[in-house]
Amino acid sequence: MPAVTFRSFITGDEDSVVELWSICGLVRPWNDPRKDIERKLRVQPELFVVAHDGRHVVGTAMSGYDGHRGWIHYFAVHPEQQGLGLGRGLVRDVEQRLGALGCPKIHLNVRSTNAAAADFWRAVGFEPGDSLTFARRLITD
Repeated sequence: MPAVTFRSFITGDEDSVVELWSICGLVRPWNDPRKDIERKLRVQPELFVVAHDGRHVVGTAMSGYDGHRGWIHYFAVHPEQQGLGLGRGLVRDVEQRLGALGCPKIHLNVRSTNAAAADFWRAVGFEPGDSLTFARRLITD
């Protein structure tokens, strides 16, 4: 794995994080990434993890715990860093943080068109569930 530090997001990371999310194809027109960051910083900001190589943010995991289940969103690893173990390290870091809170299980969503992401999550020990994800927008960004 490349020499990286896993730490909680800091305000100075915002531009690098949004750029990474764009490179990784996570940004969608209906989700303003800067508003998502702002919202996350109000709720469990310590669970917004970045991987930093000393110069750039090269990975992210926006996680949370609601007392029943943990969740991972905005999981990204820079394409040049993929396949080097950074994603696995990021998953381990998030699992440790959520585990320390007593979280018994972690959920995440993968777009049905993202076979590479599904393969990654299987490779790190996650299994597809048999539940459907339903959503309803309360705020339009």
